[in-house]
Amino acid sequence: MELTAQKREIFGKKVKDLKNQGFIPAEFYGHGIENLHLNVPVKDFAKIFKQAGESAIIKLGVDGKKFNVLIHDVAKNPFTDEISHIDFYNVKMDEKIKIKIPVSFVGEALAVKEKLGVLVKSMHELEVEALPADLPHHIEVDLSALSGIGSNILVKDLNIDKKVKISVNDHTVVASITELAKEEEAPVAEMKVEDIKVETEQKKEARAETKAKEEK
Repeated sequence: MELTAQKREIFGKKVKDLKNQGFIPAEFYGHGIENLHLNVPVKDFAKIFKQAGESAIIKLGVDGKKFNVLIHDVAKNPFTDEISHIDFYNVKMDEKIKIKIPVSFVGEALAVKEKLGVLVKSMHELEVEALPADLPHHIEVDLSALSGIGSNILVKDLNIDKKVKISVNDHTVVASITELAKEEEAPVAEMKVEDIKVETEQKKEARAETKAKEEK
């Protein structure tokens, strides 16, 4: 996956003009490399980002040179979801890096399918350490292993390459099944014989008063 960017000479409020022309402002930085201000074509980046996300290495071309980079951070407009800024981080292919990898849930939990319990997803990303070339695009979690109440999937149960080191404890829960909440029934008021008797006498008195008024 390759993406070509241009050096940017426009800053501040004028950046808005670049966005109107179909470009996204970006920053390129990393260990032992000069910080660069860039312009990235919106359409090209959208296509690459859909495939790579923030955990895959891409080739970034600037002035004829190519760099191995991670899409380190993507800022979006909270109202329009439009990408407003990008950070690219230069990586060395022979140095391990730490990064958070998204968790992808697949399959269907038997306990949920049979309405025995509720699925709880405890993690949506995992921090890992590995060489850039060994980084997974995502970590898959198969929910079909959850068959009953109390069953769970731990980090140690995940199918992860030995070249990838997980930063959290092996016994950390990734997904689990909890018991369905029971609906509480409203307590039924107990009616005593004396209460029924009093209520009946009150009704008789009320009818007698109504009849007396009608006769008058």
